Amino acid sequence: MSAPQISTDLSNPAFYLNRELSILDFNLRVLEQATDLRHPLIERLNFLLIFSRNLDEFFEIRVAGLQQQIMMGQVNPGPDGLLPQEVLATISAICHSAVERQYRILNDDLLPALAEENIRYLRREEWNDQQATWVRRYFKEQVLPVLTPIGLDPAHPFPRLVNKSLNFIVSLEGKDAFGRQISLAVVPAPRSLPRVVRLPDELTNGGDQHVMLSSIIHEHVSELFPGMTANGCFQFRVTRNADMNVDEDAEDLALALKGELLSRRYGTAVRLEVADNCPRHIINYLLKQFNLPEDALYQVNGPVNLARMLSNFDRPRLRFTPFRPKVPSVLQKHDNIFDAIAQQDILMMHPFESFSPVVDLLRQAARDANVLAIKQTLYRSGADSEIVNLLAEAARNGKEVTVVIELRARFDEESNIEVAHKLQQAGAIVVYGIVGYKTHAKMILVVRREGKKLVRYAHLGTGNYHAGNARLYTDYGLLTAQTEVCEDVHKVFQELTGMGRLARLKQLMHAPFTLHAQLMQLIDQEIHNQQAGLPARIVVKVNALTEKQLMQALIRASQAGVKVDLILRSVCCLRPGIEGVTDNIQVRSIVGRFLEHTRIFYFENAGDPKVFCSSADWMDRNLFQRVETCFPILDTKLRQRVIDEGLMIYLKDNSQAWLLNSAGDWRRAEPAQDSDDIVQAQQFLLEKLT
Repeated sequence: MSAPQISTDLSNPAFYLNRELSILDFNLRVLEQATDLRHPLIERLNFLLIFSRNLDEFFEIRVAGLQQQIMMGQVNPGPDGLLPQEVLATISAICHSAVERQYRILNDDLLPALAEENIRYLRREEWNDQQATWVRRYFKEQVLPVLTPIGLDPAHPFPRLVNKSLNFIVSLEGKDAFGRQISLAVVPAPRSLPRVVRLPDELTNGGDQHVMLSSIIHEHVSELFPGMTANGCFQFRVTRNADMNVDEDAEDLALALKGELLSRRYGTAVRLEVADNCPRHIINYLLKQFNLPEDALYQVNGPVNLARMLSNFDRPRLRFTPFRPKVPSVLQKHDNIFDAIAQQDILMMHPFESFSPVVDLLRQAARDANVLAIKQTLYRSGADSEIVNLLAEAARNGKEVTVVIELRARFDEESNIEVAHKLQQAGAIVVYGIVGYKTHAKMILVVRREGKKLVRYAHLGTGNYHAGNARLYTDYGLLTAQTEVCEDVHKVFQELTGMGRLARLKQLMHAPFTLHAQLMQLIDQEIHNQQAGLPARIVVKVNALTEKQLMQALIRASQAGVKVDLILRSVCCLRPGIEGVTDNIQVRSIVGRFLEHTRIFYFENAGDPKVFCSSADWMDRNLFQRVETCFPILDTKLRQRVIDEGLMIYLKDNSQAWLLNSAGDWRRAEPAQDSDDIVQAQQFLLEKLT
């Protein structure tokens, strides 16, 4: 029997979805969590604010990038056949509808529900006399001294306003101290001021009552302009292009990056948000000042800076149930972490299992007289993190500490520069990776003298060395002393810190060198096995799928009859379910309490499964423009754990899963009509692992 013919003409735009619209689809799925009554009330509010932060970044990077393409004349259609202008028009329509829905959820659902719990955001007309007196004193003592009102006239042109800063435009009547007739002024709200102010308990009858900074300034804005009358005060916020172009040929990358950080605050405007009661002539004035078209305007019924709205409510009943991450039992049996790792590979799934063993590895390494060297990559960590402090301690204790810091981790650049400076002061060797390639791999290598031998211990992960993220993101971390794996990690560090030929690795795959090609080979092997009548299946769990060659390989696999399951957190540019093309491909996304971040690659391999975890998504940038690692799960029991807990339970989820159909639309998964069996992957793992 001849093998089925597989089409190689896979350039049809109908097979692919737009990247930017896919990102926007994910943000809309996050917004829907704010309406999910299964979530506690404050967590629903938090999802609403996460949507705001995500949308901010979407405009800062994605919308700004599309606009820049058009300005530079780069107007060729993408793989999906859409021109940048068409994508921008679609984005505008979707975003205007989504923002309107966001504020409707806030005003009609969340704020009334919070009020029933005696948590209120009081409008000015709701203040009683005592509260109004307290607010006036707060304004005089805490707000007024740091405000700088700016009258607009030929000597005072429209100010240069910081990206995403809260500002007020004020319409005025009367003359100032110099006799000038000024009709408009701008009042920037300093970022040092809290956007939400909690009223003292004695003024709230035992509830949590708050006033917005915007309300405080609005109420007392006339006091900023003595002798004049403020007859209108309207909040607004401008979002700017926040992407950075750092000269890779700069002699000092950190110095060049510092210069770019300042320019990020004042990039080209891409969006204007204004209060919906702002008069049209003022809106037109603001649009003109920022050189923005009408479709960049978002009029909102509430605070323009929702992302900073959440306060610290002490209401456990209204939050997710706290949990205590478990430490793997093998580590509990050993005081010395090196003895535990030498005994067996240790796999941890965060946040269900504790991140503390990673910190313990560095703590013991920093203080163990037998440890000679520590090497680590840092992408996002935070300057005050315990990991950074322990690396500094190790350097001060005389260990050879080498840290590869990726300065260009988006929106963490300033923090990473601070981390680099701190470690250099402690005596660590700090390098910034490879020019032209971001270092995104997550690796630790510890070299320890044991008797007459030097033994290596490694940690490899799918997520960042950030303790905060480890409580919110799902990620895998592997502790191992396997000789070939540790030797490979050593070689990757040599590539990052030195020069030489491409390292030949025995166990790891790594980008930008071998990972893409080997993934293509693994997919082709599944196609071959399917055609030969052998067991074949592919399951991939990543944050995003955008790389066209891998998508085309998956299409070929589907056409050959290989079952392909894709679990994608956010971006998917492959359209599933197209008859004769992708009808064997299913795509799902899990949006829940924790941010899905694990990257797992499963290949059936004729009944002897191969399972890999990786720092890399299936995107062009990860596979060709970054340093990434992909490591096999070699231990049989651990491999089965990853299959069961990292993949199969997610494929059964019918509570927090969304399914992508052949039209490119996402639909929430639901239990079968004749079944009451609710499967929620994250809750299952909480109950099993914590």
